[in-house]
Amino acid sequence: MVRIRSVTVFLHPGRAQPGTTWTRGGALARQARAGLEQAGYTVQTLRWATPPLPAWVPEPAAWPRWAARLAAAAQAEGVDFVAVGPWPADRPTTWDAIPEVLAAAGTVFAAGHLVDAQGRIHPAAARAGGQVIHRLAGQEPHGFANLRFAALAQVPPGTPFFPAAYAAATRPPGWLGLALAVETPALLHAVLDRATTWEAAFDALVAELEALARRLEQAVQPALAAAEAEWLGLDFSWAPFPTPRVSIAAAMERLGVPAMGLPGTLALAAWLTHALQAARFPRTGFNGLMLPVLEDATLAQRAAEGRLRVNDLLLYSAVCGVGPDTVPLPGEVPPQGLAALLLDVAALAVRLGKPLAARLMPIPGARAGDPLTFDFPYFAAGRVLAWEAADLTRWPQAPWPLAAHERVSAG
Repeated sequence: MVRIRSVTVFLHPGRAQPGTTWTRGGALARQARAGLEQAGYTVQTLRWATPPLPAWVPEPAAWPRWAARLAAAAQAEGVDFVAVGPWPADRPTTWDAIPEVLAAAGTVFAAGHLVDAQGRIHPAAARAGGQVIHRLAGQEPHGFANLRFAALAQVPPGTPFFPAAYAAATRPPGWLGLALAVETPALLHAVLDRATTWEAAFDALVAELEALARRLEQAVQPALAAAEAEWLGLDFSWAPFPTPRVSIAAAMERLGVPAMGLPGTLALAAWLTHALQAARFPRTGFNGLMLPVLEDATLAQRAAEGRLRVNDLLLYSAVCGVGPDTVPLPGEVPPQGLAALLLDVAALAVRLGKPLAARLMPIPGARAGDPLTFDFPYFAAGRVLAWEAADLTRWPQAPWPLAAHERVSAG
């Protein structure tokens, strides 16, 4: 029923050649998978996440080479994907290297921070992110390179879902950590098979999530002990898959919203996130409602019908989720328009004090309303979303704070 989307090992390899840390990181991933499979769970992928590459490899010219080296070391250890962390918000000119880093190996993921450690939004980082997304759109067929990039706003280290995963730069070389990204909508559907009211479903969900957490933690304890690794926790985000019993949008419609995107969707999104927040378990990452348009067949269908727009996805992010994710956009969207949307995401994250990410997918040559089909098991068929994007007529120049506790004069 429940599948493990990712066994994510966080490691700081240091500047040495592949060696002890890489070997231990591979062994930890494999042993954790073995423990989970022995307990009856399907593990989809093994992944590594490092500290932000610019934090431990200072030479920009070396970044693609290190990305390729990490990918090769991971492959040798049986690890599927590697995240090399987010580029810093206060050095947006360095983001120019991200497309080359991703081109170095097709199994490497990267990100960029829109907000610095002091909670200040960096408009220049938003503009750099728009340029990166625009360039990546043409780097692989169907704009797929943007699957491996996300702009982050207040996303902490230890998040096991890609592309947002990274280890803290303060961790010492040789450190290992472990977290699980869990695909939970099937659990929600199972609860709805027997619960007839929101209240009964809520209580059952909390109980099921807590019991699941105990089983998963027990399953990985031997691997953690053998590797002397730190247990970071679980991300139980409602992360869908394009089949009916793993569709979060289909579950929301079973709960009473006639069609995803109609009035009531916002309230239900908040309700689902509240269930995750009420459950007691060792948590890391987002632990919210994920609404990736192309990864959920029902969600993709409602977007194709025009019931879901880009601004709707931002609205739902305010009460629940992770931010706009795998959003198919017209290929003609200018980088300045993409940057303006990233600025909105950053402002929402800072004002609400929550982590958000944006993974936007301009489709080269596609226009709003064009049908989309993919030879890719993680994507559903859909349509390109209509979106009127334009540059701001005036851009703020300096970083600025928007924390909710700050008072702004009205006069």
